[in-house]
Order: sequence, then C-alpha cells, then structure tokens
Amino acid sequence: MIKPEIVYDDFAKVDIRIGRITEVQPFPRARNPSYKVAVSFADLGVRWSSAQITSYTPEELVGRQVVCVVNMPPRNIAGFKSEILILGAHNQSGRVILLTPQAEVIESGQVF
Repeated sequence: MIKPEIVYDDFAKVDIRIGRITEVQPFPRARNPSYKVAVSFADLGVRWSSAQITSYTPEELVGRQVVCVVNMPPRNIAGFKSEILILGAHNQSGRVILLTPQAEVIESGQVF
C-alpha cells in the first residue's frame, strides 16, 4: 500500500542520522525476538533502541554504522524505553536488513 503523498516540509521534520552501534543486549521480555541496542551519535550522545534484528549476532552488530530516526518520542516496549528507530527493510526471505551507508561517514551526520 502506498502512503499519502507528503511535501518536502513533512520530510524535513524527520531527523535521520548516522549512528554507530556500541552495545547489544538480549531482550527476552520483548514480544517478538529483539535486542536492546545502544547507538552512539557523537554530539547527541548514546541512545537506546529495541530492535527486531536478531538475524544478526551481537558481534556482527557492534561497530556497525546504522541509519536512525532520532527525533521521535520514546516508546515503552515491554518496560524498556526505546529512544530511536533503527531503519531496515526485509529481504526476499523476510530477514531484516539494516540500512547502512556504503562507506564510513561522519557519526551523527544527517541523512538528506
């Protein structure tokens, strides 16, 4: 389903930044298999997210740059405050693939 058309000003309200995963913890209380993920944004500090990215091991995730929305209000997920949205998409087999830059970019840099 295609969502309603937006204007550029709507898109400009979304603060999308590049962060680096610094820590991954199990999250057994989550309804769907998930991790608690800490992401560093340099000048914005470290923010946490609940992310359904368990097709990756924690070792594959730590150190990886990821694309995140950083200006949404926190969500309570099974008693955990998720502060950011880590972006991804499903591949043909339904696995979540993280959106990442093709090369190293500035941590906390804005996506436009």
